[in-house]
Amino acid sequence: MNIAIVILAAGQGKRMKSDLPKVLQPLAGKPLLQHVIDTAATLDPKSLHVVYGHGGDRVREALAAAPVTSWILQAEQLGTGHAVQQAVPSLQDDEIALVLYGDVPLVRSETLRSLLALAGPESMGLLTVMLEDPTGYGRVLRDTTGRVLGIVEQKDATAEQRNIREGNTGVMAVPVKHLRSWLGRLRNANAQGEYYLTDIIAMAVADGVKVTPLLASSVAEVLGVNDKLQLAELEAENRKSRARDLMLAGVTLVDPARIDVRGTLVTGRDVFIDVNAVFEGKVTLGDRVHVGPNCVLRDCDIAADVRINPNCVIEEASVGAGSIIGPFARLRPGTKLSDDVHIGNFVEVKNSSMDSGAKANHLAYVGDATVGARVNIGAGTIIANYDGANKHQTVIGADAHTGSNSVLVAPITIGEGATVGAGSTVTKTVPAGKLTVARAKQITLEGWKRPQKKR
Repeated sequence: MNIAIVILAAGQGKRMKSDLPKVLQPLAGKPLLQHVIDTAATLDPKSLHVVYGHGGDRVREALAAAPVTSWILQAEQLGTGHAVQQAVPSLQDDEIALVLYGDVPLVRSETLRSLLALAGPESMGLLTVMLEDPTGYGRVLRDTTGRVLGIVEQKDATAEQRNIREGNTGVMAVPVKHLRSWLGRLRNANAQGEYYLTDIIAMAVADGVKVTPLLASSVAEVLGVNDKLQLAELEAENRKSRARDLMLAGVTLVDPARIDVRGTLVTGRDVFIDVNAVFEGKVTLGDRVHVGPNCVLRDCDIAADVRINPNCVIEEASVGAGSIIGPFARLRPGTKLSDDVHIGNFVEVKNSSMDSGAKANHLAYVGDATVGARVNIGAGTIIANYDGANKHQTVIGADAHTGSNSVLVAPITIGEGATVGAGSTVTKTVPAGKLTVARAKQITLEGWKRPQKKR
């Protein structure tokens, strides 16, 4: 089956009360439209077309890397039928067109595969949903045998029809050869003066094309977004779904309502995640990783048996097995920690590697450095890696120790087993195995008096 996907994304989203186009509003860390495109791409379509309108340039720019075959401008928004009409010239008669919506981000690929299985040269699939309150939805009309007859929009429905609880989601899989003809017969003689895509259902029935409905397994996956309240509701639904998947995979979540997965989270066995953890991009957690409360992990790889204490930020970094991070530690891009490394409270590491057993336990900054095994970086030690224009490298050999409140001015090499005395500002190579002290001589001034405030 050749699948052509058409995503309708031209809406302005006035109720968002935002300068950002509706389909670019963020959900779980990425635009609404990106969610739909990502799901569509899993179906291996022959082509993927996005019909855009309001904020068009911004939409195309934001999703320039997306696998979109063609961007199709809908200059005037005259209804869903009119939107699909704009895409029809890009479709082939031997294709099945799957119509999706840029503001319906949680629809699942499994549901869409089931819907596509109902479509063929003389059949189409229609995704419907059963609602406690169907207000605002088009109603699915059936005969006494349950056969679908058509769809009536809320504003055009009779009082009796409005009591129908089965709503139309707008998602459908249609043979293009029929779709092309039906769209050409659409009229806008309705309460909104628009060309409704839903009118093709009655046309299909009249033409003897089988219309098979598929009831969505949950309301959440077919909900659209029109305002910030609905956006927050979908954020909560997405959070709930991701938390459920994690727990079924064996992850312990202290509170499933207080975890945000804004990307891909891959977990090993017996992973523990405390409250208010945020995962962005692609994050991998090995077996028995413990993530404390209030941590943010972004595009990082955490090996087995790592303990991340509260209030840590880890970004584009890798952490070796058995390491301990935090609390209040920050690992910036380019950080590579080997096994059993300790990074303590208020320590920042950037673009540096630290070998097995190295420690920086308190109030330190390690930037653009290669740190050997079992090195101990004392409290208050910083590597001065930036001269105001360029970054410079520091190499610290295995088993070296730096005393508290030391400054290592890069470029510099600290030899293996060397010791830097507390309070030293080191600007030259420190020889291996020796103690180096670089600080001013202490003096006491006799007769000195502290200045007094004038009355």
